[in-house]
Amino acid sequence: MNQVASVATPAPANSITASALRRHTLWDAVLKHGTRSAAITVLLLLGGVIATLVQGSWLSLSTFGPGFLTTEKWNPVSEEFGALAPIYGTLLTSLIAMLIGIPISIGIAIFLTELCPPRLKRAISTAIELLAGIPSIIYGIWGLFVLAPFLQAHVQPLMIEAFAGVPLLGSLFAGPPYGIGIFTAGIILSIMVLPYITSVTRDVFETVPPTLKESAYALGCTTWEVVRKIVLPFTSTGVIGGIMLGLGRALGETMAVTFVIGNAHKIAGSILAPGTTISASIANEFTEAETALYTSSLISLGLLLFLITFTVLAIARLMLLRLQRQAGK
Repeated sequence: MNQVASVATPAPANSITASALRRHTLWDAVLKHGTRSAAITVLLLLGGVIATLVQGSWLSLSTFGPGFLTTEKWNPVSEEFGALAPIYGTLLTSLIAMLIGIPISIGIAIFLTELCPPRLKRAISTAIELLAGIPSIIYGIWGLFVLAPFLQAHVQPLMIEAFAGVPLLGSLFAGPPYGIGIFTAGIILSIMVLPYITSVTRDVFETVPPTLKESAYALGCTTWEVVRKIVLPFTSTGVIGGIMLGLGRALGETMAVTFVIGNAHKIAGSILAPGTTISASIANEFTEAETALYTSSLISLGLLLFLITFTVLAIARLMLLRLQRQAGK
């Protein structure tokens, strides 16, 4: 007698039980609400910072009005405060840092991705990234005791002599060689932003498809032509993002600049003269602010620095969006 054994059909391996489905749904909800809460927390923190700055600076802004932005005088004794000199120093030191740091950073990135021997690439990349880990106060000490005396003895006298009598440049590099000053602070900042711009630029350069570069080389293009016509256009959005990251670092730097800029609340026509920045002014004087108006004026400087940084990043974002749209076309 033939007996047909009943064989139970196994459940598919990818079948999901009701309990497992509920568990997955629960974790999806936790992930959704958790990430949303994190994003909202960032917005709340940003709003709290803005509200605190506005509240703290209200006394100063209501007392001086728009003149706070256009007045150079900063006299705690008579309680006359103006932000023009710190704003000028912040923008000028950042401009000098970018003029020096951007070409060097992009040049290093080009060398690492196109010309550097493989055995040196990792060592140079590591050394550049280590620059970002050096505390800013170390840069300031090095700038005060090493860079400033060197510039005072060997570089600034040559610059003053070379540009003497030249229109515009003569006044831009005029005056005694102090060593410290806006130019020295700009050099320090250029060194500090270099690892940020270089790392981002190198990473985006490495995203260029090798076939594009190999095709250009096959057509007889030189390395410079490949970089200029293939690599840079392909990675322009990432390069600008790296530059803006470095600019944000330069605008907000405090300790390193405080050591070498001279901390003088005045606007000089020469970049070799001492000056000040917003962050340096706050760091130097906040502990000495004894009156409410003095404290409010320093907080107003912080609000201005926030607005300057926000404006720069917003402009960078608009530039990136424009580049992305052009690339899409």
